[in-house]
Amino acid sequence: MTVPTSGVARREDWDRYWSAYAASNALNPAQAYRRELILDRLALGAAPGPARVLEIGSGQGELSREIRDRHPDVELTGIDLSPTGLEVARRKVPGARFLEQDLMDPPRPEIAGWATHAICSEVLEHVADPVIALANVRGALAPGGRLIVTVPAGPMSAFDKHIGHLRHFTPASLGEALQAAGFEVLELRGAGFPFYNLYRLAVIARGERLIADAEAGDARALPLAAQIAMRAFGWLFRLNSARTMRGWQLVAVATPAGEPA
Repeated sequence: MTVPTSGVARREDWDRYWSAYAASNALNPAQAYRRELILDRLALGAAPGPARVLEIGSGQGELSREIRDRHPDVELTGIDLSPTGLEVARRKVPGARFLEQDLMDPPRPEIAGWATHAICSEVLEHVADPVIALANVRGALAPGGRLIVTVPAGPMSAFDKHIGHLRHFTPASLGEALQAAGFEVLELRGAGFPFYNLYRLAVIARGERLIADAEAGDARALPLAAQIAMRAFGWLFRLNSARTMRGWQLVAVATPAGEPA
């Protein structure tokens, strides 16, 4: 999960989030699975010219660091609401630019029309109005820019509610939000069937106990069964189907409507 940029959440809320959950978040097998879905669809190796990547809700810079490791020549900018997360990201990804930005506001002048590629991963479930947020993302894209979006589908867990999920999406509702914000949808999938769905069911079954586990902040403090399960799901996710509509990890690729992809 990346840190949301939302007019609903306060900066101090997300500073507290990173203090409490950053370590356990990094161990979450869904993070690695989601990053592979995103990196595959970014297709930076096939970019026709110099790529400029904007990560919306950059958190502590895990995804930006992976992009930098795989594509050292890409220009990187991350935006987030949390000063704490931004400071960690700056240390983690030297040479990248990380800026404080509320996604409910129009893009800052230095990123307006800047990005050839943008990533909005696990953010829209937190914002008051996803269409306004996506319209602001559109304003940060260069002509013909490519946007990758991931959002959760399926039922919410107690932990989802605890960290501020306002909604989960369906393929139809995500597609409608993108189109209403002025995007043409190039791809929209419900990835992760069947093992991501099973993982989410385990999270739901864990209930409020997962909140205490995550706040432990150290993998060694997690229950042994939870540690084993996280490792097992990390392997099982390799067998997921990324190209169905039945998975509870939605991923979309879009470009501003009326412009070349």
